Amino acid sequence: MLATTATLAALKTRAAILARAREFFAQHAVMEVETPILSGAAVSDPQLHSLHTQVAGMRGPRYLHTSPEYAMKRLLAAGSGDIYQVCKAFRDEEQGRWHNPEFTMIEWYRLGFDDAALMSEVEALLAHMLLGLRNLMTAERLSYSAALQRHAGVDAFASSDHDLALAALRHGIHCDSALPRDAKLDLLMAWSWDRFRFPAALFRLRLSCLAGRARAPETGKRRGGALRAVLGRRRTRKWFSRIGAGDRTTRALHGGLGLTARARTGSTAVDENLLQRWRMDCRIVPASR
Repeated sequence: MLATTATLAALKTRAAILARAREFFAQHAVMEVETPILSGAAVSDPQLHSLHTQVAGMRGPRYLHTSPEYAMKRLLAAGSGDIYQVCKAFRDEEQGRWHNPEFTMIEWYRLGFDDAALMSEVEALLAHMLLGLRNLMTAERLSYSAALQRHAGVDAFASSDHDLALAALRHGIHCDSALPRDAKLDLLMAWSWDRFRFPAALFRLRLSCLAGRARAPETGKRRGGALRAVLGRRRTRKWFSRIGAGDRTTRALHGGLGLTARARTGSTAVDENLLQRWRMDCRIVPASR
């Protein structure tokens, strides 16, 4: 018999936590859904690496989703209303103390919620899931820009690429000067995680792949946003607010896939089913993961 690394007590605790998560969503009238894990298209985000397989009788590879985001947004566009899902997700080249190539994800979408409402709901969900296991303090809330300014000493919008590289060097981070600007910011933010007071909630993260920068410095107007909650050095979830104009989203997805193809070997296809919904110019509003 193969030995398991999980104790019976750990398995019971995990089951209880997931049961409380489902209880929370039921109390808030959020419907549970299940979407396919296999897809004919990989994720467009350059920093995410999709695992793939070949299915007998089907042309081309099939990709294990890195999250159920695309499939769930198709449900949103079809009028599903508030939805959530508990599922397995898969990401290649992620293995370490805080990451496994296969992991369980809770992803949910709340229509009409802004970042403040989502931050409050995330805190409420975590408190409900950890009831009797851990008492949580009120989370510190700060913007992505403020976090980088405080902990890494850089301005997310005004600092030059050279300034970002110098900041990385000061903090002992190896940063190739040829890295894209967003990659440099990602390295500095990753370095900053250990310096947060936990729990913490970051909001208005920059989203260059699909939504552009969260706040355009020249106008101050929000173009897209994201929220990430951090609990004991574990990034627990994120939120997006995007408006999906069909032609703009098509260009963004193709652009992301171009970066993906250059970053690693192999080619990927755009999720045309998602784009078909977006071409209807439907409005995609806050989503939680």
